[in-house]
This record gives sequence, C-alpha cells and structure tokens, in this order.
Amino acid sequence: MVFTEKKETLVKDSWELLKLDIPQHSLRFFSLILEIAPAAKNMFSFLRDSDEFPQNNPKLKAHAVKVFKMTCESAIQLREKGEVVVPETSLKHLGSVHLKNGVIPLHFEVVKEALLRTIKEASGEKWSDEIGCAWGEAYDQLASAIKDEIAKEEAASKLPSNSS
Repeated sequence: MVFTEKKETLVKDSWELLKLDIPQHSLRFFSLILEIAPAAKNMFSFLRDSDEFPQNNPKLKAHAVKVFKMTCESAIQLREKGEVVVPETSLKHLGSVHLKNGVIPLHFEVVKEALLRTIKEASGEKWSDEIGCAWGEAYDQLASAIKDEIAKEEAASKLPSNSS
C-alpha cells in the first residue's frame, strides 16, 4: 500500500490542529493509555512514583509530543521514502528503552488506540476515517521499526559473552 500525498496531508493538517493545545492533548493521550491499560503507568518513569495523575507533568507532555511528532514525521517519510527511516542512534535508544521497560507488541496497540482516539477528539468535525487510516498507517510503520529494534536488542542480550 502506498502512502499517498493525500494521507500525508491529512496527517500534517491534523498535527497542526493538535499543536494548538499540546498540553491538553498530551494529557488526554496518556489518560486514554491508562484507561485502556492501567498497569502501563509503571512503564513510564515520570508516572511510576506518583499516586495521582500529574495534570501538569512536563515529562508527560514532552513524551506525548515526541510520540505525536515521530508519528507525523513517519507519515512524511512514508510519502517521501516509502518507509520510516529513524536515525540508527535514535532507533537503538528507542529499542533499548522499550525493551528495558518491558514493552511487548500488545502495548503498541494500546498506544495506537489512544493516539487515534486523541486525534479523533481533537479533530472534532474534521475527523474522518481517512484521517484515522493515515495516522494508523504512519504509527504502524514507526511501531514496526521500534519492534524490529527491540528484537535486535533482545537477540544481542542473549548472545554469549566473548570474555573468557
């Protein structure tokens, strides 16, 4: 399936809408993740040690912005290059962090659902199934790249050490 110019435009335009109120949308995004999967709270260092949901947590906002922005950038890359190209150092870091925090494939589905619901709510009347499909495709490609890196990290950690 080709990521069309129209899909890229749908993602970019809705990203512009999201950027108008990142604090609200990031809070909603994480609220949805925790609503769908309450145990996920322990996977985020900035939520782990808190009993209440941090309404003004700058790390939460920064993390949500990264997820939205990386997904949007993935859409642009899909259009321009036909694949998501994350710098190797960033991808290694993402794989390592996700592996260390115990992320499994199901978690990516939770995040995708929360992402799409947040975008749908933020888009209001402008929402369409086409927007959802475009963001979903971009997110799936990004998640696939991260999952591949997690698999590499896991394989590398199981290799015997060469120090004898």
